[in-house]
Amino acid sequence: MHSDTAKSGIERAPHRSLMKATGLTDAEIKRPLIGIANSANTVIPGHVHLGTLAEAAKAGIYMAGGTPMEFGVIGVCDGIAMNHIGMKYSLGSRELIADTIEVMATAHALDALVLIPNCDKIVPGMLMAAARLDLPAIVVSGGPMLAGECHTRSGKRKVDLITVFEAVGAVKAGKMSEEELATIEDAACPTCGSCAGMFTANSMNCLTEAVGLGLPGNGTIPAVMASRTRLAKQAGMQIMHLLAEGITPRRILTPRSFANALAVDMALGCSTNTVLHLCAIAREAGVDLDLELINHISEKTPHLCSLSPGGDHHIQDLDSAGGIQAVLKVLADDGRIDTDCITVTGRTVGQNLQAAQVRDAEVIRPMDRPHHDQGGLAVLYGNLAPEGCVVKQSAVLEEMLRHEGPARVFDSEEAASNAIMGGEIQKGDVIIVRYEGPKGGPGMREMLTPTSAIAGMGLDAHVALLTDGRFSGGSRGAAIGHISPEAAQGGPLAAVREGDTIRIDIPAKTIEVALSEAQLRDRLADWRPPEPRIKKGYMARYARMVSSASEGAVVTGSC
Repeated sequence: MHSDTAKSGIERAPHRSLMKATGLTDAEIKRPLIGIANSANTVIPGHVHLGTLAEAAKAGIYMAGGTPMEFGVIGVCDGIAMNHIGMKYSLGSRELIADTIEVMATAHALDALVLIPNCDKIVPGMLMAAARLDLPAIVVSGGPMLAGECHTRSGKRKVDLITVFEAVGAVKAGKMSEEELATIEDAACPTCGSCAGMFTANSMNCLTEAVGLGLPGNGTIPAVMASRTRLAKQAGMQIMHLLAEGITPRRILTPRSFANALAVDMALGCSTNTVLHLCAIAREAGVDLDLELINHISEKTPHLCSLSPGGDHHIQDLDSAGGIQAVLKVLADDGRIDTDCITVTGRTVGQNLQAAQVRDAEVIRPMDRPHHDQGGLAVLYGNLAPEGCVVKQSAVLEEMLRHEGPARVFDSEEAASNAIMGGEIQKGDVIIVRYEGPKGGPGMREMLTPTSAIAGMGLDAHVALLTDGRFSGGSRGAAIGHISPEAAQGGPLAAVREGDTIRIDIPAKTIEVALSEAQLRDRLADWRPPEPRIKKGYMARYARMVSSASEGAVVTGSC
């Protein structure tokens, strides 16, 4: 066992003595030592219950003959961190999470890992660590929150966190009273769990199951269900099987399994953040994941599930309809999935799907009756984004799939939000928010506030928003992010001026500013990088070391 390096032989008597100080017996020390990376805290609603899942995983490990060793992992709640300096730290926390798990697992010679995340950056951070370490590992996420219900002037309706964000815009536009906003606020988040729609957290939890590192049910079983606790117990037992069989993440995370995950991504209409995270995880696994592959898979994979924010269904509805295994089944039956990929069940995708079935054909539509003929995401290229940018095309209204308009240029999210809330944006405008990329932000903030305000004010059929930052999985409309190279690196976005004509053609996968190559070159020749917004601490180091969004915004190089 790997842990023998820290516990076997007379030279390791001091090590065993320290282990005994934690209450372990000789019998427990002799067993495989299984790390439990638990991101429980009382800050994030998606994580307040993870202690229960950790205890269930421990029970499973003990039942299967291992010794669990739990340690804590940080986490950021993107909703609470939204629209202030806290959001600059969210994406950067992904790297800290991966590094923390690497440190703990390596320093203590752990034999395998059970990873317990739930929310946005915690899931990919743990997956990056699993790929980097290549110890047997299994993910058991905390599960989605239930959608809320409330009675408003328009009647009874399902609500979630994005409903609240969009209601703020409606109040600002005079379309809703503050009393109605308060009613929605009180009802939108009724339970623990990751926010109820196909936002980033649930997108990544579903894709963890699709790529093969989570057991069936990982992506969709609601947080409050007893079956979620049983799933954690099964994960604890299953990690011992993975250890015995030598099934490690890099055997699971192959080019074929990433293609499977992307196909599910397109069918579900997942968050644009999945592009960043899948690229970062693939890099740790030694897999080349090119952005062109996303368009290739999107063009041949229809959009089958219309979930909030683009549709009326929530994750609990997807779970009742058969979950991710049912989505995989639909895709596999049409030849869109490689069924020979190994998973943490110890079986192949195809073997896992033998009992899968669609129980609601409105929630998971058949291939011949999709919501859209193409998948949820598209990567656009052009003189404004030579390295690409990303849009959730399934959440864009048809009239905005092609759009041309004047640039309204803002050098921060706050400036853009103030202009939107202040009624300064006109129909037809293209809002540019720059210097919010991985380096420029720093940290590539999500911009749920401006997109929700646009939707809540009824402008999502008339206005596009472009940024080198990124968007929440809860954003909808013509919100195009990850523009690369970013403005802070002297990308073309830095050259755009107020009133320049911007042309967007999502079906053609193009995005351009109406400037010649010579004009762009002349403008950028006079450009100077802005002063760093954060000059000390972790995010200052992050800004110096982070790569382009087109490469997953991963930390590389040295200080």
